[in-house]
Amino acid sequence: MNPLLSRTWSFLAILLLAALVAGCSSTGGRKTAGGGGYYKDDGPGDNPPANIDAIPDAMPRIEPLASGANRPYVVFGRRYVPDTAERPFRQAGLASWYGRKFHGNATSNGETYDMYAMTAAHPTLPIPSYARVTSKVNGRTVIVRVNDRGPFHSNRIMDLSYAAAYKLGLIGPGSGQVVVERILPDEIRTMIANGGNAPAAPQAAGDGQPLITPVAARIDGGPAPVPLGPAMSEPQASAPPRPGAAAAPPANASLASGVYLQVGAFSQQANAQSLASRVTAQLGNGAPATVVEQANQLYRVKIGPYATREAALGAVQQVSERIGILPSLAVH
Repeated sequence: MNPLLSRTWSFLAILLLAALVAGCSSTGGRKTAGGGGYYKDDGPGDNPPANIDAIPDAMPRIEPLASGANRPYVVFGRRYVPDTAERPFRQAGLASWYGRKFHGNATSNGETYDMYAMTAAHPTLPIPSYARVTSKVNGRTVIVRVNDRGPFHSNRIMDLSYAAAYKLGLIGPGSGQVVVERILPDEIRTMIANGGNAPAAPQAAGDGQPLITPVAARIDGGPAPVPLGPAMSEPQASAPPRPGAAAAPPANASLASGVYLQVGAFSQQANAQSLASRVTAQLGNGAPATVVEQANQLYRVKIGPYATREAALGAVQQVSERIGILPSLAVH
């Protein structure tokens, strides 16, 4: 082949590839750095908030689905079909995050991406929807609002906002193994009922401030924790105590060894003790003790100990029916 013609074809091929990448980027596709944890030319903001740990999780609420963002689409030659059915979704894999390069840009549903809000991008979860994301490395859990598409890489399942990744401990390594569980509308209604107040009306898309209300939901730490169900969302600390509630047990620095059922974990001791009092009253006499354990700046509400793992598993259904919370297994 003529050398000049060969160079011309090579130049045209490069231009075509650049156009394809640019087109995908406008619909949520993001190019990762070859050896880095986050995206090329991306990273933390110049002046991140000093209290990122205090940024509340997203408060799940019932929202209408965005029409355009839930249609089948194609990126890099692969077709994606968003799953808008109200059915359980659980996925384990590698999650990463995206930050300043996309901060202020439009997400897939027309909102403004805020790297300091608790949001995420997923290839097929409905937009908007809510998911509980748990680190398989440290057991930390956050609730995020899915309002964007991505990542489009076979080895990654979710892109987290900077704030969500920070709270999961993913900023340093850039990525990490997680479990993603969709929070279905029925569970959202239960969470709203347990909180006693319906979430505020949604804000207009594109204002850069997705609705986030104080809530915390975590499962017990330890090697590869496996949740048996959703954790209790954190109520407002200022909520008045329920009439006739049992006295709140004191926070324990350590618990007796054994198997427990965990029903909540909170950053504020008052919230944990409020839940513990309610659980004690609802379970009644003859039930294992409800205790509050303080560890790693968290107050965990647990029921137990049970003699064996089988005994704890056998009590899950009964506990759930009595207190309205599906507990998770915690081996101490």
